[in-house]
Amino acid sequence: GGEARVRADKVYIVGFTSAGKTSLARELGRRLGWRVEDVDEGVEARERRSVAAIFAADGEPYFRAIERQVVQGLLGLREAVVATGAGTFVEPDLRALIRADGAVFWIDVPLARLIGRLPQDGSRPLARSRAELAQVFEARRLAYAEAHVRLDGSRATVEELADAVMDWLGA
Repeated sequence: GGEARVRADKVYIVGFTSAGKTSLARELGRRLGWRVEDVDEGVEARERRSVAAIFAADGEPYFRAIERQVVQGLLGLREAVVATGAGTFVEPDLRALIRADGAVFWIDVPLARLIGRLPQDGSRPLARSRAELAQVFEARRLAYAEAHVRLDGSRATVEELADAVMDWLGA
């Protein structure tokens, strides 16, 4: 038909814990009329328990194995927005699959701002000491930087971030 073609028919959102990945994915899904998938929610649904409970009982390697299955299960989907888990895009092989499958947007938020958003109840497994968090943060930034588009999330609202993605998509 005469409808405009968007630049990509699949969008992935990557970034650190509490960067706002799920909120942005939902807003984009609403604007585009696309389905929204959340990798952490997919893991929780598959395991019928929280990410924190999986980490506590079975450790990170077990969690990463389930996460990989969830991501692979989403690869065929088109017209979808996927909010990844904070560590999903850090795994080199998953990063390659994701980059090949859709347009990847990194919400880059400074660590100081993220620390203020982190729940203090232990529900986020990697929200440990500040020094440890800073170390993980710097390591992950190198992976996130391989996203196709960096969004400055330091002060932007969800609406502003969504505007930027829509502009890039030409939607």
